[in-house]
Amino acid sequence: MSLKFDLITTDGNARRGRVHTAHGDFETPAFMAVGTAATVKALTMDQVAATGTQVILGNTYHLMMRPGGDLVERMGGLHKFSGWHGPILTDSGGFQVMSLSNLVKMKEEGVEFTSHIDGGIKHFMRPEDSVHIQHQLDSNITMVLDECLKLPTTRARAEKNVDMVTRWAQRSKDAFVDRDGYGIFGIVQGADFPDLREKSARALTEIGFDGYAIGGLAVGEPQDVMFNMIATVAPMLPTDKPRYLMGVGTPLDILGAVERGVDMFDCVMPTRAGRTAQAFTRHGTMNMRNAKFKDDSAPLDDKCGCPACKLSRAYLHHLIKCNEVLGATLLTQHNLWFYQDLMREIRESIEQGRFQEFKAEFIKNYTGEK
Repeated sequence: MSLKFDLITTDGNARRGRVHTAHGDFETPAFMAVGTAATVKALTMDQVAATGTQVILGNTYHLMMRPGGDLVERMGGLHKFSGWHGPILTDSGGFQVMSLSNLVKMKEEGVEFTSHIDGGIKHFMRPEDSVHIQHQLDSNITMVLDECLKLPTTRARAEKNVDMVTRWAQRSKDAFVDRDGYGIFGIVQGADFPDLREKSARALTEIGFDGYAIGGLAVGEPQDVMFNMIATVAPMLPTDKPRYLMGVGTPLDILGAVERGVDMFDCVMPTRAGRTAQAFTRHGTMNMRNAKFKDDSAPLDDKCGCPACKLSRAYLHHLIKCNEVLGATLLTQHNLWFYQDLMREIRESIEQGRFQEFKAEFIKNYTGEK
């Protein structure tokens, strides 16, 4: 396996690293912008890059449905197709097993999806199929096909899930075509049962992957449960491989997960929030529809260098109230810029041995709590 990871330094359990791929390096802890259908919604790839984003995420299920792996391969892969020239990670379709559960039939061999587009055509995806499509997409980081369970769930259901996704993980790795600068990650499951999380982590490390994801969290459980599961799993994973917490999350979730040893994150939150008039700032979130911003000449965040923060809150409020597309674009770019500033500051604080100090100061400013 040929995806390389350097662990540069640590501060407690917080880790500062670097991942080397065929399409460039990225620094960790890292936040990946979600580009489900080969686009980060409302932004060009140049606008995404301007935020400091190093990695984007695509989705195997959605790209299988439209435009199809064969077409993307003919176009030269996702990098050429989308215009993003940095590293790309692709989710395997396992999250859609949960999010589209009313359109899914689970079998040992794989997953049958009824099209969410027209409700007619059925598509069967085996672990091997998911890996093959990700190869067609030319994804730098392939994820094994798994099944994401919504919490809460029963122990019996979680046990069955762990056993099946372990078998699928082995099949996924066997189907993966090893090449320089590309890798495949296993996904730890086990719901909110610590012993099942440990069982899953042990099984995946025995198979051996380029990196390890913690899946099945931020799906209905309280934050303390999520943190407990991370604290259970992280020490069991190899220190020389990157650790990825899937689908997380808020700035406070990210800080708590970094504190427990996580290196990589993704979430639709900053981009979705930008399209719905919510802005992230160092002093918390702002709803730009709120009338109090009508006459506010201040920038969103005076420490942010993004294009939106060169304008007034009043102007951004005006764009949102008029349903101008520019409003969604500016807020989306701002939110990604904010997240990438946060990740850069986290990396710097780990390098300087002051992560806990930075975390406490950020939370104080962000929440207003003393």
